[in-house]
Amino acid sequence: MKINDTRRIGMANPYLSNSNQRTEAKGHKWKNDEVQFSAEAMEMLSKTRTNGPEREKRVQELKDAVSTGNYHVDTDKLADKILPFVYPVTNK
Repeated sequence: MKINDTRRIGMANPYLSNSNQRTEAKGHKWKNDEVQFSAEAMEMLSKTRTNGPEREKRVQELKDAVSTGNYHVDTDKLADKILPFVYPVTNK
């Protein structure tokens, strides 16, 4: 295989390099994205992440059932849960 023009490798996105040069020439810096969570959101998150003994017991039961081959999925329940995501109901 013969590669004729090796300069094309750096030309994958020439517009990005031009934009970077203009931004640096003006003295601008790239901004970083930031995310801030409200106190209410943090409270809700902490309530959903309970690692109590009941949860640990349930997780261990599921692990044991999967490892022994006794875990079976109820396909009817699974389909009922997935169906709204596949065919969302719109109220018009």
